[in-house]
Amino acid sequence: MIDTVKRQAFQVFDLLTEREQSLVFELIKSLAPDDITTPDDITTHIAAMDDYRSGETISHNAINWD
Repeated sequence: MIDTVKRQAFQVFDLLTEREQSLVFELIKSLAPDDITTPDDITTHIAAMDDYRSGETISHNAINWD
């Protein structure tokens, strides 16, 4: 059933103008959770933890926050 719904949604989406597609995309994007971990997130986290464990850290005060 899900595949049918997805297929129908794409068929309708293809009927829309470029502007309408952009609006629909923004709506769909706003409904999607933003806390999903990506493979890149995991890779970056592992690298950061490796640096932390090996003592390769930067003092909070050493960062120019401006």
